[in-house]
Amino acid sequence: MKLALALGGGAGLGWTHIGVLHALKARDVEVEAVSGTSIGAVAAVCLAAHRLNVLEELARAANLRSVMRYLDIDPRGGSMLGGNKVTRELRLHFGHNELQDLFIPCAVVAADLVSGEEVSMTRGSIVDAVRASIAIPGVFPPVRRDGMILIDGGVMTPVPVRAVRALSRSPVLAINLQGDYLRRAAIGLPPGKRLMTPLRVGRAGLSLMMSELARKSLAIDPPDLEIAPAIGHVDVRNFTKAHELIELGAASIEANWPAIEALTTR
Repeated sequence: MKLALALGGGAGLGWTHIGVLHALKARDVEVEAVSGTSIGAVAAVCLAAHRLNVLEELARAANLRSVMRYLDIDPRGGSMLGGNKVTRELRLHFGHNELQDLFIPCAVVAADLVSGEEVSMTRGSIVDAVRASIAIPGVFPPVRRDGMILIDGGVMTPVPVRAVRALSRSPVLAINLQGDYLRRAAIGLPPGKRLMTPLRVGRAGLSLMMSELARKSLAIDPPDLEIAPAIGHVDVRNFTKAHELIELGAASIEANWPAIEALTTR
């Protein structure tokens, strides 16, 4: 069975992709091409480089202390964090490797602040491409490339279907980390809760915005199948839930296996 994968963004929820990829491999699914945005870009290049085990080790070892090590305050570059420690981690694993040399065709998706367009990167430095794709506006510094100012692709394309269709004719399976909105809303603003702080309402509004952006993006560029893992109860800012998220990612494949299997019999 051959599929192309579009791995969506979602900060700490991205560990879900590890479980998804393990479950697909266990079912003997051959991934012909992969695209990713934001944390999905990290998972995509690790899959394409045959280094998913490295990502899983980092994810499962993540705790509050280890996550805090990546928070290097430096507001001089148009962001709160300098991103230097994240860059060093990327260079440790990918060095001077380039996207076109990966084992699987891979597209890393970012957004250009100058043109307002989606940018799909399939060639050039893996480190620079991933840095651009994870550059959450105001949090991590943007990446300048060929006259563009690149930021997190999730602000435009939370699930990058178009990018992977350009690489493969196989059916596209999209993993939408923003799709479990009702569960997230029920936890963020519980029914009957009278005290609503500005922070709580702001976070709920941001969750709704990202969920709706993903829905409309997928309506414009529909995959052959979309899966939205049941992860709405986990805060997107929490990078310490890898064990649970990996299990839920694998469970989403098992639950949707008949639909996935049907993709290759059309």
